[in-house]
Amino acid sequence: MLNKYARAFFTRVLTPFAALLLRWGVSPDAVTLIGTAGSVAGALVFFPRGEFFWGTITITLFIFSDLVDGNMARQAGRSSKWGAFLDSTLDRVADAAIFGGLAMWYAGKGDNDLLCAVALFCLASGQVVSYTKARGESLGFPVDVSGLVERAERLVISLVAAGVAGLHEFGLPYVEWLLPFALWVVAAGSLVTVAQRMLTVRREAFELEGAGAGVEGAEKS
Repeated sequence: MLNKYARAFFTRVLTPFAALLLRWGVSPDAVTLIGTAGSVAGALVFFPRGEFFWGTITITLFIFSDLVDGNMARQAGRSSKWGAFLDSTLDRVADAAIFGGLAMWYAGKGDNDLLCAVALFCLASGQVVSYTKARGESLGFPVDVSGLVERAERLVISLVAAGVAGLHEFGLPYVEWLLPFALWVVAAGSLVTVAQRMLTVRREAFELEGAGAGVEGAEKS
């Protein structure tokens, strides 16, 4: 749900910027690559050192490229399956860097093996959330359930919590607990979303098999 409304809002806001980049001769694929590189760098440079505020600021600035590149492609009339594939693939790379960077912090100076495991679970389950939809659709099932926690929710919850927790560096008290809480929320929400999508595909598969059996029975009769 968040993905739907936030994407529509920011797409309108960023349309003039996308048009400017096209006039400068920048390609949508270049924006996708730069945005991913910036997000990965922000996550793997700042998060493992516990600099959550600056890491979040850096990632947020680059993550808007996910909206700009598609906007550019539509304005230029160059939307393609390759562009969609590149965008989706690099989204997974950026997500992995974000949760991987958090896991590195808790495995190192953060010194919390449990939260390191939770961050790794968020990384893995986020990939599985995307895979269940892609695999289901490749088998011919619509997988029309959004699920409790999609990519937009995972990123907003995690990055907002990391950014606010990072204010602890500047003397703001009692904010460092927000990041662990957010990771648990994302982990639980991702698990529910995987289950929702698996149950949806299971139901659609059984309905299809039932319809096929019914048609076969009608033909025999």
